Amino acid sequence: MSRLNIELPGLSLKNPIMPASGCFGFGKEYSQFYDLSILGSIMIKATTYEARFGNPTPRVAETPAGMLNAIGLQNPGLQSVLENELPWLEQFDVPIIANVAGSQTEDYVEVAKQISKAPNVKALELNISCPNVKTGGIAFGTIPEVAHDLTKQVKQVSEVPVYVKLSPNVANIVDMAKAVEEAGADGLTMINTLLGMNIDIRTGKPILANRTGGLSGPAIKPVAVRMIYEVSQQVSIPIIGMGGIQSVDDMIEFFYAGASAVAIGTANFIDPFICQKLINELPNKLDELGFSHISELVGRSWKNHD
Repeated sequence: MSRLNIELPGLSLKNPIMPASGCFGFGKEYSQFYDLSILGSIMIKATTYEARFGNPTPRVAETPAGMLNAIGLQNPGLQSVLENELPWLEQFDVPIIANVAGSQTEDYVEVAKQISKAPNVKALELNISCPNVKTGGIAFGTIPEVAHDLTKQVKQVSEVPVYVKLSPNVANIVDMAKAVEEAGADGLTMINTLLGMNIDIRTGKPILANRTGGLSGPAIKPVAVRMIYEVSQQVSIPIIGMGGIQSVDDMIEFFYAGASAVAIGTANFIDPFICQKLINELPNKLDELGFSHISELVGRSWKNHD
């Protein structure tokens, strides 16, 4: 048995490392750099029922320790993903987590119902936390009762386990986690981006056309680690952690906090080989820290010290 393999609901991962949704598209560009079969999983770009062209430009801006984006869930739509993107990904030996988004409950339910039937989709990531769309997204991710109801309805139609992506832009993320767990969620992914803004000092206007955007990258890592630490002690379902991971040491923090697997987001834009590098470096880090299997790290920060 590999010391990196992880078993999660619906997912048998050869290693616990995957690219985060929104930062890897459908993998076509990155497949030019390495074999995508080495990845634990791929969280594909958010899919909505109808194609979306996203927000007006400019919609990406660098910050001193990360990136602001307001893409607005640009994607080719459900039918194109079913007919083109997912069949193309079948050439790789890697389970797919399909990120499902929408404007209203019916959108989420219909996308979940159809995309969960795709042969290589082994789990859904319910996107209730995108801060960059006016309808849907964050509207579902800030009220526990609303998130509970949406999760329950998606669970009723999905043929694969459902992971719910939580937003950090809430007063109490533990309440959100408990609400979706009670509704039947099989796992959590956290965290999504933090709402932020940059202003052009020459014009006095926001740099992004959307005015605000989601802050990602190393600036949000301490927030993500803290939230995973808090939530993992209050729920019984596994967490796939994300938020500013750039190095193998960053990953270790997420596992210690309570994540069972991790997703790499913004770092893919800086180094397209980052996932491959982290997969290669992880065994040596386990040796250095004295662990025989990656599962021994999960929740170590609170299991051993509280």
